[in-house]
Amino acid sequence: MRGRLVCGLVVAGLAIAPALAGEREVRSAQSSIDAQLKAFQADDFSLAYSYAAPNVKRIFPSVEIFMGMVESGYQPVRNPRSFAFGKVEEPTSTSIIQQVYLQGADGKEYEAVYTLELQPDGVYRITGVSLRASNALST
Repeated sequence: MRGRLVCGLVVAGLAIAPALAGEREVRSAQSSIDAQLKAFQADDFSLAYSYAAPNVKRIFPSVEIFMGMVESGYQPVRNPRSFAFGKVEEPTSTSIIQQVYLQGADGKEYEAVYTLELQPDGVYRITGVSLRASNALST
């Protein structure tokens, strides 16, 4: 009887492990987004830039160029009054798509969809953000 219980727990543990790993990956990706948004709010542009993935850094090869892009096209991301995480997808074992609801400094609501990739150093970095006006701050 005890052997069956141990075996059952091991099998149950294996079945649960992927779900826990997925949650851990999502939390890690959300942590990167949260840290970047807070860095923007604190005007710590070097820190905010550090969360950009290599593909973004190739297009925007300096903090100044990166911030020029953010300032001109992503003001709700640059200076949100508030933000909350929405739906999340894990299309592959190393990529995450995260919906974020933002209230911009203008008081309007926006939806940002972040794509992130796991980097060799174990950190999820932001590969892209699409932004649009939204009608809700919650899912």
